[in-house]
Amino acid sequence: MAVHEHSHRGPGFRLPGFRHRAEPASVASAHVDANSAQAYSLASLRILTGFVFLWAFLDKTFGFGYATASGNGWIDGGSPTKGFLSSVAAGPMESTFHAWAGAAWADWLFMLGLFGIGVALVAGVALRAAAGAGTVMMALMWIAEWPPARHLSDGAVSRSTNPFADYHVIYAVVLIALAAAGAGATWGLGRRWERLPVVRDHTWLR
Repeated sequence: MAVHEHSHRGPGFRLPGFRHRAEPASVASAHVDANSAQAYSLASLRILTGFVFLWAFLDKTFGFGYATASGNGWIDGGSPTKGFLSSVAAGPMESTFHAWAGAAWADWLFMLGLFGIGVALVAGVALRAAAGAGTVMMALMWIAEWPPARHLSDGAVSRSTNPFADYHVIYAVVLIALAAAGAGATWGLGRRWERLPVVRDHTWLR
């Protein structure tokens, strides 16, 4: 009796719906374009937001005549915090902000914050640290303006347009989103920054 060995290899059982199909070139190209568009959009948002902080630093330092009058810049002896903090007229920290107004330590912290956040965003480095510092700054400025108040401490109408979501909240969310998305790689030094040994060892510096 001859025994014939038959191969048991066959086409196998395959479900048509689960067959792997190569992604069409047009779809793959669309994904690449979408990713590129997203990266460029985030990079543009990062740089513009950084310029907001840098411009505030420069104008308050040199008194370009916009928000800070000429001759009243920081280098001219003016205080970057005195005008704003002394005019706080609502909120739970009103008296505290009045006490801080014009203090040297407050001026230095505020200006270093504006400069550091601005440079980090424009360069695309240390976005996590910038997001943390920027969120704290925006939170303090939000409390200083205190949007929930309908009336100021002197009884005048506050003219608040929204009790919560003002531009300080928007800026804080933007900073956090940019850091979470790693938006420093496009049009920035993010990749080089992350390769530095100190940054690799301390992820909060990314």
